[in-house]
Amino acid sequence: MKTILIFDHPYTLAASHNQPHFRSYSAAVAQKVIDHLHQKNINVDIIDLHQDKFDPVMHAEDLNNWRTKRSLNSQVDHYFNQLLQADQIIFVFPIWWELMPAMTKGFIDKVLSKNRLQSSNPRVVLPKNPKITILTIAGTPTFLYKVKYGNPVLKALYRGTFKKIGLKNVHWHNFNAEDESANKRAADLEHISKFL
Repeated sequence: MKTILIFDHPYTLAASHNQPHFRSYSAAVAQKVIDHLHQKNINVDIIDLHQDKFDPVMHAEDLNNWRTKRSLNSQVDHYFNQLLQADQIIFVFPIWWELMPAMTKGFIDKVLSKNRLQSSNPRVVLPKNPKITILTIAGTPTFLYKVKYGNPVLKALYRGTFKKIGLKNVHWHNFNAEDESANKRAADLEHISKFL
């Protein structure tokens, strides 16, 4: 089983070790996912968007290439080729102002772009029909995020993106790290398998 983990946080995965002034619960979640999968002998390709210095901006030249179904750049091609091999794709990112960060949005815009469609059947985008897992970390409690804001991240990614390209095996879990005790945060990390 081939898994791709796409991680988006400015501190990169290096911030997973709870060091003062350089720590990220998003990174801790991602690292625990990686550790768990490695223990299961599951191969994990890691896309650390900030570490890779990915450019999320759709520039005029990119848009022209997108419209004419040409390559945007070699990094985007490499990412897409990784996704083609995936049986499972895991996204890990924080929710800021109730939305996904720019790097994640840019990844979706560029890597799953129109130039990838080879026929009128959108299922050919990712023919292995991978399972998609979205793990988010938010300050807004999950209940309020669903009820008050309407769960914009899941709507955008599931309804607005993955379902349109034939991917329906999508799962989402949100961690409320800011509202939880240190013990609860640690417990969630130790039981990461229940969210995968």
